[in-house]
Amino acid sequence: MEINRSLAAARGGLWDRATRRWTPYVLLILLSLALYLPGIATVPPIDRDESRFAQASHQMLESGDYVRIKFQDESRAKKPVGIYWMQAASARLFDAEQSIWAYRLPSALGALAAVLLTFRFGQTLVGRAAALAGAALLAGAFILVSEAHQAKTDAVQLACVVAAQGVLGHFYLAGRGGAKKPGDALAMVFWLAQGLGILIKGPIVPVVSLLTIGSLWAADRRVGWLTGIRPVAGLILVAAIVGPWAAAVSTATDGQFIGQAVKTDLLPKLLGAQESHGAPPGYFLLLTTATLWPASLFAVPGFVRAVKARQSASLRFCLAWIVPAWLMFEVVPTKLPHYVLPTYPALALLAGLAVSAGDDVLRAGWSRIFYAVWSLVGLALAVAAVAAPLKLGDGFTWLSLPAAAGALLGGVAPAILAMRNRPQLAMAAAVVGAVLAYGTIYQTILPRLDRLWLSQQVAAALPPGTPVAAAGFHEPSLVFLMGTDTKLTDGAGAARFLLANPNGVAVVEAASQAQFDTAMQAAGHRAHLVAEAAGFNYSRGRPADLKLWDLDAAR
Repeated sequence: MEINRSLAAARGGLWDRATRRWTPYVLLILLSLALYLPGIATVPPIDRDESRFAQASHQMLESGDYVRIKFQDESRAKKPVGIYWMQAASARLFDAEQSIWAYRLPSALGALAAVLLTFRFGQTLVGRAAALAGAALLAGAFILVSEAHQAKTDAVQLACVVAAQGVLGHFYLAGRGGAKKPGDALAMVFWLAQGLGILIKGPIVPVVSLLTIGSLWAADRRVGWLTGIRPVAGLILVAAIVGPWAAAVSTATDGQFIGQAVKTDLLPKLLGAQESHGAPPGYFLLLTTATLWPASLFAVPGFVRAVKARQSASLRFCLAWIVPAWLMFEVVPTKLPHYVLPTYPALALLAGLAVSAGDDVLRAGWSRIFYAVWSLVGLALAVAAVAAPLKLGDGFTWLSLPAAAGALLGGVAPAILAMRNRPQLAMAAAVVGAVLAYGTIYQTILPRLDRLWLSQQVAAALPPGTPVAAAGFHEPSLVFLMGTDTKLTDGAGAARFLLANPNGVAVVEAASQAQFDTAMQAAGHRAHLVAEAAGFNYSRGRPADLKLWDLDAAR
């Protein structure tokens, strides 16, 4: 009994020290760096979205055209220009235009900013200790770690979401007498986040904020708490951020870019399952245990706690942030695991509140069942860390063991500790396990899965600057690694390319080989096998065998 009291006192003292002054920011920065930097330079370019973003940003640097967004000669009217500018600036700043890590750096910084902003604004909503716990749990969430390692929009967008929602939450609590009334500077942060969010990924940030406001109005029947948010000045600021590029791209493309973005990206996602990424409602709910892991250990009990105590202004705001946006994403036919990421900071804060409060919801019977199910994610991650090199690499590697140990630590120990009513120790074990598992997987295991990285195999087999045409293998990572002029064609086109470029190489996938051979024979030439690359094309979900050909010098 006395030992338990001493342990509790020690934990309380350590927790108090961790929440003093600037200590939380230092701890969160160190935690985020440990999670987001490993593997950022060693994992090859990932297909398809990351490589498309990185290549389009690289082409801006090549062409000097920072208005139009292109992948090779094709207009890429998928997202606004913000993330491309950030990636291009990063690559130019570090003189690393051919290195994928330079294009990933804005995502890593965006994830870090989202974590720090979650703590900064979370203090107003749930208190300093709970905000620190929630921000730490968000930092280690599987989907955010994944997005921080990819040159895409979602991590930076999340930082904009947290900034906008954090200010909105401050206004709401002030209107309910729970916080000091925000000044004009904080109001402008809200509008700055809206403008940057639109420039990064279109309407997501404004939609999340509008859904939150609408839900709170439906619950409270008043919106007087928005007084002081300065809508006129704010909308002018948003227009100043978004307007110049919108006008420039409309002029440069004769007004086609925005219309194309709506027709080819936005509407298809709203009306159907774009690019076969469809799933029924409930998809995100089923995935949450894994995508929010290890924070999901506490997020589900924390959400239940918030529903029960929804009369609390701060909890009501968090629910208004989560529920309507989540329902919107569940209803939209097109679904990808990261779509619900804008709701995860609020879920993480509820998880942090459950940890810091250590209340009865963590000891409920259903919670214990959930903990047991939740631990399966850690077990699966541990198995994958050992099995992946056997299946996709050179065989078993001892480097798998630290990753598996981290996954087991982060996936089993927290569940046991939570069942024993040790939520703070459970959270610490979960975070430490996540750092060990993710860091080892990204830095040492993923780069060794050679059968996944077909484009990397091709690039390693050829001298830099080799002209390349690819038949049947059209992954964007090949274009990023081999150059903008890489030709994506069919078997006959690859043969014509080889005949016209004697110093070039044709990369021919097995399904296109017969057509390539026929075209070469018809032209009276033979091809010489340079190298082979075999593996698994994860973008298409099937094995792929590539042969690299140049012209036979004997003919």
